Amino acid sequence: MIESSVTKKGQTTLPKPVRESLGLQAGDRVRYVIADGEVRILPVRPISRLFGVLRHDGSAVTLKEMEQAVADGACEG
Repeated sequence: MIESSVTKKGQTTLPKPVRESLGLQAGDRVRYVIADGEVRILPVRPISRLFGVLRHDGSAVTLKEMEQAVADGACEG
């Protein structure tokens, strides 16, 4: 079990194993979710960190091809 203390100002330091588990770096933000008597700490991921997450190994599609795909999908529903 990992513990940390709370200062008079209500501050605490996230222990290194917690930071590593969440992939946190200096300056990152966290979100606290309170539910069912528990508090969960979640990393807040800026959109810039998503760059390159989705890989595509084919050629880029044109705007016309995208519009056609949207139109085809709308006709199916």
